[in-house]
Amino acid sequence: MSTLFGLSHNATLLVWTLIAIVFLIVLISKYKWNPFITLLLSALMLGLLTGMKPADVISSITGGLGGTLGTIAIVIALGTMLGKMMAESGGAERIATTLVDRFGVKRVHWAMMIVGFIVGIPVFFEVGLILMIPIIFTVARKTNMSLLQIGIPILAGLSTVHGLVPPHPAPMIAIEAFSADLGKTILYSLIVGIPTAIIAGPV
Repeated sequence: MSTLFGLSHNATLLVWTLIAIVFLIVLISKYKWNPFITLLLSALMLGLLTGMKPADVISSITGGLGGTLGTIAIVIALGTMLGKMMAESGGAERIATTLVDRFGVKRVHWAMMIVGFIVGIPVFFEVGLILMIPIIFTVARKTNMSLLQIGIPILAGLSTVHGLVPPHPAPMIAIEAFSADLGKTILYSLIVGIPTAIIAGPV
């Protein structure tokens, strides 16, 4: 790949990547293109701009997409079915009603953060998100609040636990890799994680 404007190889790669990201955002936000199609086009464009052969670009995209789907397809499929069962059985409605009654409409986003934090401990982020989607929609409908006001606190709780708090699987892998002390890790993760979830979510 030839460098751009005399920049180094790495700097040129960063420039092309930034252009691909801008292309992606503009097509989705301004022109309302389908996100999946736009992602494919952006990946193709980036591969060609960086000097890859067309055949290699296709192989890289299909390999990456196949690898990603291979790890999460089963989780998403089963999680979607469980979420649908929760919605159809009235479970999501019951949970939403209880949260609204206990915390009140004005503080329900705090409840969502707490729920996300607790639900996220035993499951991976994407699983917790799929499980919480019916509750997000139901609470938003009951409280007449926007989906973002309900969803972002849940995401804050889920993502904080996913990255920091044992016994979530991801931090446990890090603890094992670095031979860290489990008790201290839990203590420090709560000291850092709870304020992080509060600021990123309800606040």
